[in-house]
Amino acid sequence: MKKRVYLFVVFSCISCFAAAQALSDTAILKRTPGIYSLLLSKNDKIVYEQYFNQQDKNTLFNDQSLTKSVVSLLIGIAIDKGYIKSVDEKLTDFFPQLKTDKDKRKQQITLRQVMNQASGLYHEDLEKLGDWLHIADPANYVIKAPLTSDPGKVFHYSNAASHLLSVILTKSTRMDTKAFADKYLFGPLNIKSYEWEKMRDGYYDGSGLLSIRLRSADMLKLGLLVLHKGKYGKAQVVSQAWVNATINPTITYPTPWGFEQSAYALCWYHKVYNGAAITYALGWGGQFMFIIPSLNAVVMVNQPVEDSEAIKRANSLIYKLFPAIFKELNPQK
Repeated sequence: MKKRVYLFVVFSCISCFAAAQALSDTAILKRTPGIYSLLLSKNDKIVYEQYFNQQDKNTLFNDQSLTKSVVSLLIGIAIDKGYIKSVDEKLTDFFPQLKTDKDKRKQQITLRQVMNQASGLYHEDLEKLGDWLHIADPANYVIKAPLTSDPGKVFHYSNAASHLLSVILTKSTRMDTKAFADKYLFGPLNIKSYEWEKMRDGYYDGSGLLSIRLRSADMLKLGLLVLHKGKYGKAQVVSQAWVNATINPTITYPTPWGFEQSAYALCWYHKVYNGAAITYALGWGGQFMFIIPSLNAVVMVNQPVEDSEAIKRANSLIYKLFPAIFKELNPQK
């Protein structure tokens, strides 16, 4: 059943976004009571950027599982630089203890399967996140825990397994995830203001449960990086090969949330919307970043993360706010 829809934005025409910003924000706020930020980039120009509910351009937003998509870019850079062989490298290369595990299936788990949420590794109880977050050594816990399914066979969203991506980055590069990001991703994009917490095992959170916190405009930069095949200005920050693999994955899994008939792969979601292929990142509570190559557009939205309204806000954005935005970005449709 669809949740009651609250979010709705109407702009007069794509050529009039500047005028739209001059419209009464009060009118917009009445239709978007929960939204924090909305940014739209079209043809490499930010054509709409507004903040609501006492937020502003300097706010560091709780990006939730958008963290996974940021980590995916870092994994791609690590592969580009030879720290990681490929997404099909076995986890045994990073966690040698798996070689002696009694369950031999664990020896076949690949990095790709972890990034596809299909590793079969332990997944936390979402109703008892507090218990999971208080585990002293969460990465080791995941590695030792019994498998829930055969590797590669079943999509089951696991924040616990996703955290391993940060551990893998640290082990393979011999730099902590934040330092690696500063040097090879955030530094080149001039992203200086952000927060990133560590899990209790001392590794930066790779899942989004503790979350990276970025300005909306800086998260938008990451979307533009993907849109431009890994280039930022004249610098090739991420290889075109990795971005192509991200946008056109060879193995995908259907997801039970996000847009209907979305597919998941390599920590990103994929959807064909009104004939346009969209790659998007999704976080709890309605954190969204949409990359629409055919329209040369990126859309970034941040919202609150309180559990009581989180699903409602996400559905509102999908079913009301996004269609209005898409129509203005692509008026012929």
